[in-house]
Amino acid sequence: MKKLLCLSCFIMFFCLHSQSSAAELNLEDVKSGILVDADTGMVLFERSSKEQLPPASMTKIGTLLLIMEEIENGRLTWEEEVTTSSFAAGMGGSQIYLKQGEKMTVKELVKAISIASANDASVAMAEHISGTEEAFLKQLNNRVSELGLKDTQFKNVTGLPEEGHVSSAYDMAMLARELLEYEEITDFTGTYDDYLRQETDPFWLVNTNKLIKSYPGADGLKTGYTSEAKYCLTATAKRGDMRLITVIFGAQSSQERNQLTAEMLNYGFTNYVTKTFNKQGEKLAEVIVNKGTPEKIEAVLENSLQVVEKKNENATYNRKVVMQKNLKAPLKQSEIIGYVKVLKDDAEVSRGLLVSKQPVERSSWSALFMRTWKKSFFAN
Repeated sequence: MKKLLCLSCFIMFFCLHSQSSAAELNLEDVKSGILVDADTGMVLFERSSKEQLPPASMTKIGTLLLIMEEIENGRLTWEEEVTTSSFAAGMGGSQIYLKQGEKMTVKELVKAISIASANDASVAMAEHISGTEEAFLKQLNNRVSELGLKDTQFKNVTGLPEEGHVSSAYDMAMLARELLEYEEITDFTGTYDDYLRQETDPFWLVNTNKLIKSYPGADGLKTGYTSEAKYCLTATAKRGDMRLITVIFGAQSSQERNQLTAEMLNYGFTNYVTKTFNKQGEKLAEVIVNKGTPEKIEAVLENSLQVVEKKNENATYNRKVVMQKNLKAPLKQSEIIGYVKVLKDDAEVSRGLLVSKQPVERSSWSALFMRTWKKSFFAN
């Protein structure tokens, strides 16, 4: 009975603490911060989220994003070996002490970057992909521009202090959203500890993000610290079908950084709920493809169509499907051919891309002739 009473008191305290955190969310002691729903990109809370600040090792979210995109595009494989240059081996700060000429696989280096925030591993990967760190940075900054992020300019791939190396809480959250499209990344960022060089000289990796061990559902993403940037953290946690992203710039200690991140996550999970209209792969329209075989295809959702709303809000939404005009063959499978937007009080609150369910080949002249003849015949 006594144990049951203690358990009841603990549950009551936890619930009150969560409600208090939601009601009193305050980021006045840090330079900037933001809370974002990962699926929709909806901003649930922010403070000075567009202010340009040094991101420290949160920079590596961008570095990891390009690595994952290279793997997706087939230009890089997990088991591919990377040879360490003298420049990469000479990186200071957090590192796995790579030696010039030492070889590791892409998977091992991504593990080192994700768990131990290894600067030498980051530079080694940048050089392997683009030849030099400078060439990789050009590619990375171009990708940032493609995403429409205006507050970010990377001068290195590690986050070490450098004039003009800046980002913002908003931009970092959007980069995190892109990175989280690759579900396997949290297999790395959500790992608390692991080893490298197990067969020769075991090197223990311990995650710099302690929240993955203390906060339920937390599985990433990237910490940062320099004397200029102070304590920074881009974090993510998932509960049920809701994934949240938080970013903190400029906390005074790792304890403050972790506490404020947990409070923001509590605020999101306590006050908001995900509402799903249509699931990934669901058909929303049929379209005709000019000179294509087949002539008509289904337009399906690339990802689930969702909104985030306050609990018990029960708002009314409308959906509007917009297809590309005059689609022409050939088309690849999963090629973007339109979008659907969700409207609340005539304001857009969410958008989902529509893609082709199957590939469409260009029709031969004989097939086009027969198609035209059949239409003419049945019309008559």
